[in-house]
This record gives sequence, structure tokens and C-alpha cells, in this order.
Amino acid sequence: MTTAAPPRTIALDQLGFRPFFLFGAMFAIISVAVWLTITAYNINPIAITQLTPFTWHAHEMIYGYAIAVISGFLLTAVRNWTRMPTVFGMALLLLVLLWALARLMPFVPHPLALHTMAVLDLGYNGALCLAVLHPIIRARHYRSLGVWIILIFLLLANLMFYLGLLGELDNDVSLGLYTGLYLIITLILILGRRVIPMFIQNGVGYPVTLTNRRWVDISSLLLIPVFIIAAVFLQQPIITAISATLLALLHGLRLAGWHTAGIWKIPLLWILYLAYGWIVLGFVITAAAAVFGLDSRLALHAFAYGGIAMMTLGMMARVTLGHTGRNIANSPPSLKWVFAALFIGGVLRIIMPMIAPAAYPIWITASQVLWLLAFAVFIVVFAPMLLQARVDGRKG
Repeated sequence: MTTAAPPRTIALDQLGFRPFFLFGAMFAIISVAVWLTITAYNINPIAITQLTPFTWHAHEMIYGYAIAVISGFLLTAVRNWTRMPTVFGMALLLLVLLWALARLMPFVPHPLALHTMAVLDLGYNGALCLAVLHPIIRARHYRSLGVWIILIFLLLANLMFYLGLLGELDNDVSLGLYTGLYLIITLILILGRRVIPMFIQNGVGYPVTLTNRRWVDISSLLLIPVFIIAAVFLQQPIITAISATLLALLHGLRLAGWHTAGIWKIPLLWILYLAYGWIVLGFVITAAAAVFGLDSRLALHAFAYGGIAMMTLGMMARVTLGHTGRNIANSPPSLKWVFAALFIGGVLRIIMPMIAPAAYPIWITASQVLWLLAFAVFIVVFAPMLLQARVDGRKG
């Protein structure tokens, strides 16, 4: 007589959100802690001489942290969209390993560390593209190819970064960094249009009809490539300012159409709403920087710290709760403080330097500390959910 095998309790390799959210959040802490030691204490552990601390920080926030969360989200969402399995088990762990090894290479004191990092990182980008494409093609879910195309462009943007770092693009890494940042913003705007109004309608607890305008959807999609080309490749301040202003108006109008008072009672909703608002502000500051000479770093951090970090943290929390069989409406009480810490950090990093620029180093350090606190509490609360099997006994 044989006995049934005990149920599996460790589920890290079952679905993409699990390892990528866990290790992405851990990397958010490690990378910003390193950045804090560099900015506050002038301790630089980066061994690759071609990587300045600023270049490393910018690249790893885009192609390290942000792409990890995007990977976890897409490998989970594409399974839902196509009803086809995405990578799991050993294939998923190998994909994560590629990502992780690329993150380690900047600290390896070896003459081939940069080349190895480039191979690992670009190999990861390519493998992710294949992992997302396979279920889309199998299911003939061609409407999702737009998202996949952005992943291809991210691969090319990362290639431009490494070519610049290796001196093949006049030693200019900015093309890869700025293009990567704006592509991730584009992806967030596309996916946000798809899911945020649905989350709001399903989550506020009362009937509500949100306003979505098709002309806004079409106009914003057509305008974002104009903005990227003008801002990054042509470096035309007037066209950049005009396109950024129009994008701010379009997405501000979209955001206004999604507002209902009930979102402010639910952290999983207001975090996404405020994150989208930071992106709108990013376009406003970009236009002001192009015309009036406002510090462009504030726009970058409105996009990155405000928009990307808050949106990804909110989505990680929501996806983890939903895909581990938990009740989204009954989120952990600490979540509102996690989100509030990150939001206040964004205010300190983006708004306060405009009000009190003389205290700029203080604002940077304070925002870094709040970032570390937010992600540390997130890991404490959500790591057990990501590591353990679903509470409802289902796979995933």
C-alpha cells in the first residue's frame, strides 16, 4: 500500500511572479543601500571601471529592478490572457539566475566582468522575450504582441547601453538609459489603461462607471513615440516640451475619468492612482525642464521613484495576494504604511528640492531611507506568501 505524497509547500518556481517579485524587492533594497553608501559615505564598491556610480544606479533601477517586476507580472498575466502555461520549474529558475548573475557582475573585479555582464543581461532580455512570445503565439493572442514588442525595444535599448559603455556609440550610455526608462513608462501606461479602471470598478465596493475615451487612448499611443524620439534621439527641446505637455494633458484627463471617492479608502487602489499621477507630473516637469531649465533629474525621479516604484510595489502586492489565493479586499494592515512611506519618499525626492534646494542632500538621503523601509516591510509581509503554496490548494 502506498501513501500519497505530502502536498508541496515551497512554490517559488511555480509561476513567474513568485521569484521575480521576491528577488526584485530584495534587489530594490540592496541596490539602494549601495547607492546610499555611495552618496552619503562616498564608499564605492563597483569594480567595473567603465561603470560610474550614477550610471550603475540608473541602469540597475531600469534593467535590474523594474524589469524584474515587469517579468514577474507578464509571465503571470500572459498565462491568464492566453490560457497557456508560461515558464515554470527549472526553466523559470534559470531565467531568474540569468537576471541575478547580471546584477552581481558590477562587483566582480575581473577584466571581463563588463563583457560577462552584457552577455548575461542581454541573454536574460532575449530569454524573457521568448518566454513571453511562446504562449502568445500558441494561443494566437495577437493583441498581446504590442506588449511583447516593447520588450524587444527594451532589449535593443539595453544593447545600446552596453555599446555605449564599451565605446561603440561614442561612449554615450544615455541613449540606452533614457530609452529604457521611457519604454517602461510606456508599458506601465498601456498596462495601466488595461487593468487600473477594472481594479477600481471591482474594488471600491459600489457600482461606478469610469470614463474612458478612445480618442485619448489612440492619441496617447501615437504621441509617446514622438516624445521618445524628440527627447532621446533628436534632443529637440521644443518638440519634447510640446509632446510632454500633450501627454500630461491626455493622461491627466484619463486619470480624472478614473476618479471615484472610494479609491482613497483602499490602499491597493490609491497606490496605483497616485503612481499614475506621478507619471503625469513627470511629463509636466519634463516640459518645464525643456523650456524653463528646471532640473531634469526631478522629472526622471517623478517617472522612476514616483511612477515606476509606486506602481510596481502596488502591483506586486495585488498580484501576490490574488495569485496566492488570498482575499484582495482583506489586504495586510501594514500595506498602507508601506505605500505611504514610498509616497512620502517621492515627495521628499521630487517636490522638496523645488521648495528647498539648499537641503538637497538631506532630501536624497531621507527618500533613500524611506525606500529601504517600504521594501523591507514589503518583504517581511509578502515573502512567506511568495515562497509558500497557494492557500486555496490550486497550482500557481
